[in-house]
Amino acid sequence: MDRVTWRTQVLSNHLNQTSMSSPLSPNPCVGFSPPELSEPFEFDTKEMRKLLDAHNLEDRDWLFGLMKQSKLFNPREAGGRVFVSPDYNQSMEQQREMTMKRIAYLLDRGVFEGWLTEKGVEAELRKLALHEVIGIYDHSLAVKLGVHFFLWGGAIQFFGTKRHHDKWLRDTENYTIKGCFAMSELGHGSNVRGIETVTTYDSNTGEFVINTPCESAQKYWIGGAANKCVFRFDNVRIPRENLLNSVADVSPDGQYLSAIKDPDQRFAAFLAPLTSGRVTIAVGAIYSSQISLAIAIRYSLTRRAFSVTPKGPEVLLLDYPSHQQRLLPLLAKTYAMSFAANHLKMIYVKRTPELSKTIHVVSSAFKATLTWHNMRTLQECREACGGQGLKTENRIGPLKGEYDVQSTFEGDNNVLMQQVSKALLGEYIAAQKRSKPFKALGLEHMNKPCPVIPSQLTSSTLQSSQFQMDAFCLRERDLLNRFAMEVSERQKQGESKEYSVILSYQLAQDLGRAFSDRTILQTLLDAEAGVPSGSLKNVLAMLRSMYALICLEEDPAFLRFGYLSTDNVAAVRKEVSRLCAELRPHALALVSSFGIPDAFLSPIAFNWIDANSWSSVQH
Repeated sequence: MDRVTWRTQVLSNHLNQTSMSSPLSPNPCVGFSPPELSEPFEFDTKEMRKLLDAHNLEDRDWLFGLMKQSKLFNPREAGGRVFVSPDYNQSMEQQREMTMKRIAYLLDRGVFEGWLTEKGVEAELRKLALHEVIGIYDHSLAVKLGVHFFLWGGAIQFFGTKRHHDKWLRDTENYTIKGCFAMSELGHGSNVRGIETVTTYDSNTGEFVINTPCESAQKYWIGGAANKCVFRFDNVRIPRENLLNSVADVSPDGQYLSAIKDPDQRFAAFLAPLTSGRVTIAVGAIYSSQISLAIAIRYSLTRRAFSVTPKGPEVLLLDYPSHQQRLLPLLAKTYAMSFAANHLKMIYVKRTPELSKTIHVVSSAFKATLTWHNMRTLQECREACGGQGLKTENRIGPLKGEYDVQSTFEGDNNVLMQQVSKALLGEYIAAQKRSKPFKALGLEHMNKPCPVIPSQLTSSTLQSSQFQMDAFCLRERDLLNRFAMEVSERQKQGESKEYSVILSYQLAQDLGRAFSDRTILQTLLDAEAGVPSGSLKNVLAMLRSMYALICLEEDPAFLRFGYLSTDNVAAVRKEVSRLCAELRPHALALVSSFGIPDAFLSPIAFNWIDANSWSSVQH
């Protein structure tokens, strides 16, 4: 018998074996045990979810149910469960077609009702809640809707007057009109003032004539107009009546009119719709972190590796201190940032003209901080799941690709952080000139005596909320003083204020981070203060301590500028490790509190053995 014939016979015998003798039958030595059997909940996860989601829980669950009911959302069975997530194996054209079908399905069932035509805090919170749920299913779908409703629709709401509202809002809400948002150009993104598209008013016809004068002026990254779409204008004429004129107008004879005389203030008013984008991006980033942590932590509570004694049982991944250190500080940060995201939403929906600067600064800081945190969390969760973290069906890998764009769209994160520091510098200079106390952006702590950090830090001190806030305020205060001094010194040497700020970018980045961390800590303290004594409050205190101390450990500024001694930094690191062990028994309860339905997680979050069994693969 020749070798080819022999190999063919061997393969044939393998394929024709009965199921009883199949070498592909499940390994009886490895079994799955639901973590709920060995991980009791010591606090009320439903109450914790109320704190995390904060509003419209019934609306959220209603929409989760709508998506689970329809085959449009790509349900598939694995390990005896049904999961829903986009089919990334489809072509780009197929995915776009499916996105529009999903939008039509949601539209027909009233999901978008009132998103543009109803006013008030309750209507806005409902819209935000439903948009967040859609993002948990598919970031691309959420972005498509975000551009249509928040950018295009928001621009009409903010800048339009009654004639524009009557003409376009209802039709936009019903998707009779499909909106795009074209601000970025090939040559200009963050520098909006530098865009090169030219608009000329023709008083003879009462029209604006729009032209693209050069290749760098082509409209690029057009929200809602597909990935590869660009706009070039060649004498495109737009009726004067179509100008959204609540902030500025052009008279029939061509005079520019605006009640806001200061050009900087007027420019800021024109950027107002972008604030909603930063809000939704920051919030969406935290829900992405919740998904990846729920998957990775559930997997680590059932997946074992290596034994610590000869012939002993293998150890659960999350029982390794190193694995705890990888995931549990990120879990605490995600909790802290969930409360921060809720704070941002509330000041946004209750906005007043007096709050415009606060909303701009906080949304810029949180958009940068929360999206950076999300990408770090996704990467760590991907690695913590090993090769399973790369599989499309397990979600984390695709989430990395989907959410990476958040670091640069709606404002490059580094640029946003510099804007935060410039705003803080402005408050500092204004307070110095007026010789009056600070009273904005949470800087009131600057009016108090400078905090003093104890030379020796005990465990009880490190877990004290007073110490934690003192450390954060000391860092922010000192960095703001240093930043202001460095900019001033550069100006004395003949540099412009603007260039002096640019040259001081290192302190600007440190200061932006300090402001964001301190503001996030305050929102967590506020949430904790609103909970009565008991197990829920105790867990929140642990999360708050973990958040504060991991920030102390990870920011070199605390050591670089001497806020903490080397001994204190060592004590912080030791306490973080101890907190990991304290949080470990609550890990399952904490990710269950996210309230994300099982169908929106992934197979490795549950019975990953059955999901990968031969019978399941065949099915």
